[in-house]
Amino acid sequence: MVDVGAKPETARSATAGGSIFMQPATLALIAQGHAKKGDVLGIARIAAIQASKRTGDLIPLCHPIALTRVTADFAIDEAANAVHCTVTAECFGRTGVEMEALTATSVGLLTIYDMCKAADRGMRIENVRLLEKKGGKSGHWLAD
Repeated sequence: MVDVGAKPETARSATAGGSIFMQPATLALIAQGHAKKGDVLGIARIAAIQASKRTGDLIPLCHPIALTRVTADFAIDEAANAVHCTVTAECFGRTGVEMEALTATSVGLLTIYDMCKAADRGMRIENVRLLEKKGGKSGHWLAD
């Protein structure tokens, strides 16, 4: 791992996003709460938050971070037959939280896939990316 011991502790945040595309009938199951496995978006939200807290265990050289806040939001997009996920992770520490936000986004979307795969195996997870980061030496970064 990179030595961050000499770096000052600062407030840091990162926001990541991504989408899962599906058949209209699958999206309707999610929106109406009729998926066989239960509340898809509620469970995906918990999975995303849990994943953010376990990122250091999943990514080999990633520092374990004491997160102070994680939000996972899901938006149903009927026009695109998609669910969009946005995760923000925050901490006060010596290293950023980009990996936590990206991991949480990925796991949230994977959870939707897992819960709906019986209805639609052709779902596609796309465009998982960092949207914004704040704090640390590099300051503020915003995606184009």
